[in-house]
Amino acid sequence: MVSEGKRGTPSRRVRLEDVAAQCGVSVSTASRALANAKGVRPDLRATILETARRLNYTVPTSIAGRKVILAASSAAMLDYVRNQFTFYVLEGLAERAKSLGVEVISRAIANTAEEAALLADARADDGVVGCLFLTLDDESVLTLASDFDKPIVLVNGDDPEMRHSSVTPCNRSAARLATEHLLALGHERILFLMRRGRRTIERRYEGWQDALRAHGLEASADLVVDVPDWLPELAAEAITQRIAGGGRDFTAILAAGDSLAVGAMMGLESAGLGVPGDVSVMGMDDLPQAAFHNPPLSTMHIPMREIGAAALDLLLDDLGSQRMPPRRIEFACHLVERQSTGPAPAGADIGGGAKHHANLSNRP
Repeated sequence: MVSEGKRGTPSRRVRLEDVAAQCGVSVSTASRALANAKGVRPDLRATILETARRLNYTVPTSIAGRKVILAASSAAMLDYVRNQFTFYVLEGLAERAKSLGVEVISRAIANTAEEAALLADARADDGVVGCLFLTLDDESVLTLASDFDKPIVLVNGDDPEMRHSSVTPCNRSAARLATEHLLALGHERILFLMRRGRRTIERRYEGWQDALRAHGLEASADLVVDVPDWLPELAAEAITQRIAGGGRDFTAILAAGDSLAVGAMMGLESAGLGVPGDVSVMGMDDLPQAAFHNPPLSTMHIPMREIGAAALDLLLDDLGSQRMPPRRIEFACHLVERQSTGPAPAGADIGGGAKHHANLSNRP
């Protein structure tokens, strides 16, 4: 149900937080009262119910005490160990689930047989209200889940056909903002360091391309450096090989994740190059340790905890009387400027630079 504004125009949907704030109680207390769960005084329960009715809040089917299955891929577990992105997403999800009285059951998924078994279990368990798929967005999973009759939300995932709702950072705009920052510092030859394989990372690649092309610069294939995994040492090796094979024909590196940015700085150091004096380095994630590297890492802040919390909210929104169509939520990201980025070095002898600058000078 949608509440009406003063002039009869629809306003935003009333959320559980609005009911709790009106009553001066916590979200978990409001949730328990609306679910008729134990632990709420009768008079307070009556007040909360009346407030929900007055605000036209659509009460979902009993939320407190229900279960949500979190299916996490092996890739997500690698993230947990190697760059901590998953850890902070799960932390935000756990905090939100606790406030709502929802039980989250984690299941690790390694193959399609385990995916099919999970969906069968979730379908058979009346206590399970839906599933969260963490970094599970490949075509085999989405095909298996196509006839699932409970809500599914992709967490840090992307369904190009919009069969399922999803919550991600706005990866494309974040990478574009990061590249724009380097361009504003005078950098024109900007490497993009990435690990391919997921659509969310491809969106970051597209954002890097968007910024270069908007400035009349070529996003050429020789500026893309691929690594086989997110380990910093692999990124360091890739940068070392890039310099050994083609020289230092760039003045900046944008990495698709902080762990790769740290590796890039390691590779530059081993090649005798300074950061940011010779090469600027920028990451994406803004993990807590980014501020403590030497030099401190400039990066794009990704709202990881908020992504986890919003994914659960999005799933629970579908438990009301009006089932919403699948939708995609993308969180804005912001630049955190530290000491790993600086002006492009004046008069740097960049390979291919003469041709590149000639092309720029001939632009209309």
